[in-house]
Parts: sequence; structure tokens; C-alpha cells
Amino acid sequence: MRKFNHTQLTGAVMVLAASLLLHGCVENRAQAGAGVGALGGGLVGSLVGPSKNRGQNALIGAAVGGLAGYAVGNEMDKHDRQRVNQAYERMPDNQPVAWTNPNNGHQYTVTPRSTTQNAGGQPCRQAEIESIIDGRRETVVKMACRRPDGAWEF
Repeated sequence: MRKFNHTQLTGAVMVLAASLLLHGCVENRAQAGAGVGALGGGLVGSLVGPSKNRGQNALIGAAVGGLAGYAVGNEMDKHDRQRVNQAYERMPDNQPVAWTNPNNGHQYTVTPRSTTQNAGGQPCRQAEIESIIDGRRETVVKMACRRPDGAWEF
């Protein structure tokens, strides 16, 4: 089996994650969540643990992050996405809002962070989104920017 050095593995993870994020034809939120999760997980993984294993850690982090992001993006229905949108719009920084979807029992907690502006002048906000779906707890951090119509888009 071929061994890859740290630079090769880290580069591969970042290219994979960037391609998922920049893919112009993302068909649904599950795919977008997987891309964001893979990028975040790869970054965290590359920074954790011994430096000699950074590449492997990045790869593992990207895989775990991608799965977590996919699960959160895939399981949210329209009602849940509206609640997340309201949290981005109305909640003060670092104040969590939680709910349970009455139709499927999925639980969510959204904790918005500070607001910044993107290059186009639109407000953008990061939030930690925790979900409990079928007993599995997943946490992702998502950045969303307000569209001209007022909705927040991941």
C-alpha cells in the first residue's frame, strides 16, 4: 500500500472539501452539509494529535465531519430549516434556541455567533447546530449569509 506524506494527505483533504463546497450543482442541503462538515473536520483533524499523523488525522476528521454534516443537512425538514433561519435572524449572539420537531421527534439546538459582512455587503453569521436524531448527537458549525429576500442561506 502506498504511503502518503502529510502534505499530500492534507492537500487531498482540502481539495476534496473545497470541491464539495464549490460544486455549483449541489442538489440538496445534505450534500452542502457534507461539504462543510468535511472541510471543518479535515481542518480540526489536521490540527489535533501528533504532527507526524496530521495527514491521517485530517482524513479521519474530514470523513467524520462529512458524515455529521450530511446527517444534519439531510434530516432537517422545512419546519426545522425555518426555525434555523429564525435563529440566525433573531437570536442574540451565543444565546441558544432549542426545539423538538413534533412530526419526527428530532431535536435541535442552534447557537448563533457574531455577524460579519461578506464581500457583497450581505450580513453573514456563524452558528453551532446540534441535533439529536434517532439517539445520535451530531454538532456542526455553519456559516449562513442573508440573501436579498431576507432568507439565510448556508
